[in-house]
Amino acid sequence: MADQPDRISLRGLRVHGYHGVYDFERADGQEFVIDVVLHLDTRAAAESDHIGDTVHYGHLADALVEVAVAKPVRLLETLAERLAAVCLSYSQVNACEVTVHKPQAPIPHAFTDVSVTISRSRP
Repeated sequence: MADQPDRISLRGLRVHGYHGVYDFERADGQEFVIDVVLHLDTRAAAESDHIGDTVHYGHLADALVEVAVAKPVRLLETLAERLAAVCLSYSQVNACEVTVHKPQAPIPHAFTDVSVTISRSRP
């Protein structure tokens, strides 16, 4: 069996953003929940036991929040793409999966969640 990539996951990162198609969403804002899974090789970090040899998930969370609360976008797809770019900005990361949840989406029916998930990797 081929080696599976190691993963670092950050799930349930909550931010108040102003993203959406409707003017009221962009004016009032709402909660978004971000999940990311980074694919990388953690062996160097395991060997050295040094944070510089892996992705510091506290710094990752800060960078994701900074992007998520910055310039509003209309589509979750656009936000997810921007967040994936943050994940891939770490040299150790080979690929990532990003899910953006919009639990208060303006849907006139009972629902639990709406989300968009994308997977991106280095060329």
